[in-house]
Amino acid sequence: MSSKERITVEQRWVLGLTSIGSVMVALDVLVVAAALTTIRQDLGASIEQLEWTVNAYSLSFAMLLVTAAAIGDRWGRRRTFAAGLALFSVASIACALATSVPLLIAARTFQGIGAAVVMPLAMSLLGAAFPPERRGRAIGIFSGLTGLAVLGGPMIGGAVTEGLAWQWIFWINVPVGALAIPLVLRWIPESRGAARRLDPGGAMLITLAVLGVVWGVVRGAAAGWNSPEVIGSFVLGGLLLLGFLAWERRAPQPMVPLTFFRSRAFSAGNAAGFFLTAALFGAVFFLAQFMQAAFGSGPLKAGLQLLPWTATLFLVAPIAGRLVDRIGERPLVVTGLALQAVGMFWISQVSSSTIHYSELVLPLIVAGCGVSMAMPATQSASIGALPREAVGIASGIYSMMRQLGGVAGVAVLAAVFAAAGGYESFTTAFTRALAVCGVLSLLGALAGLGIAMRRSTSPGALVARQEPVRELA
Repeated sequence: MSSKERITVEQRWVLGLTSIGSVMVALDVLVVAAALTTIRQDLGASIEQLEWTVNAYSLSFAMLLVTAAAIGDRWGRRRTFAAGLALFSVASIACALATSVPLLIAARTFQGIGAAVVMPLAMSLLGAAFPPERRGRAIGIFSGLTGLAVLGGPMIGGAVTEGLAWQWIFWINVPVGALAIPLVLRWIPESRGAARRLDPGGAMLITLAVLGVVWGVVRGAAAGWNSPEVIGSFVLGGLLLLGFLAWERRAPQPMVPLTFFRSRAFSAGNAAGFFLTAALFGAVFFLAQFMQAAFGSGPLKAGLQLLPWTATLFLVAPIAGRLVDRIGERPLVVTGLALQAVGMFWISQVSSSTIHYSELVLPLIVAGCGVSMAMPATQSASIGALPREAVGIASGIYSMMRQLGGVAGVAVLAAVFAAAGGYESFTTAFTRALAVCGVLSLLGALAGLGIAMRRSTSPGALVARQEPVRELA
């Protein structure tokens, strides 16, 4: 076997196995969406508790991403990736065995920790295996499968919930993890990045800052937006965020090197990814419930009714990944998020009165095409903006921003939903929540305008467009 052929085989294994890991953790972000109604009835959960079954996972996921990327760079990306898969599988067992909402939320927190190890290491292994001129297509496939897992979560969760029980949405992770771990150790070559010190102080500050803000949003409707609890949470979160920025500015090897954000493409790509995921997660959280409330669908049928949205990822995301290498990221990010906004506003308008399911099909397709275009492009813009030796930390920061967007999206939409009447006025509350999804998408499109246009389509341009960064952690 020639060296060139051997490298090609390795790249295929890396792409396949990292995609499996990404699909596992992305699926569990919102696989509970179609099961939320069942969980609410089975465990007597409130809207706040339902939020936390999603946000506990997303929050722990987001907060440890950069730390996990640093650990992987130091101890070996393949080894750390396999350890993350193992932790994720064990936590999935705990989720399946949970007999109360608090236990489920706790197990979801540990599941998020495992996911925080898997995702950035998957992206780091992918970035290390593919040269810049071929990375766009690989990221397109990877992102397409990841996005399909996020959007397909309600359908899979609905099928499993209706066919078996909601606990089985977690049991299915166990055999997949058991098969993937030995394959990872056998077929993925080990790689490391520049050894970096961990930044526990930075990790603690940003974790508490985000927790304070999210807590205030989640508790706003129940405790009152003017209550000491909510105001105190926002103030404390804001102060801790300022403390985090001051800490990172002075840390010798910061968790989030602020110098990275001097790159306009890096900053714009991360901002666009934040708003894209905020709108996406918020929409998935409510759309599956809307199908059940408006049309009397069971969990499986509700998931199937979202297929016009999810099926677009099979075709559009891989094409978008190839287009990134030819025309650059900005056109795809801006156009994709604008289409997602159109789809969300459209659904908000048609769902405000008595409708037939057929009226939702076209806006679902429009929104699906939009997110399928934008997802690989935002990821490529963020990671490709920095030198190759920074791919590990760049992927960790991007993943963190994306998951924080998911937390913020679910929290904000749930607050809007609750303020508009909640489950007692479901249709009215839903339409307002989906309108906010449209606004978040438009903000992402505006952020995408900050990504520099590609000046050349030659492979060298992919390297040339990387903006210099003075400090690499």
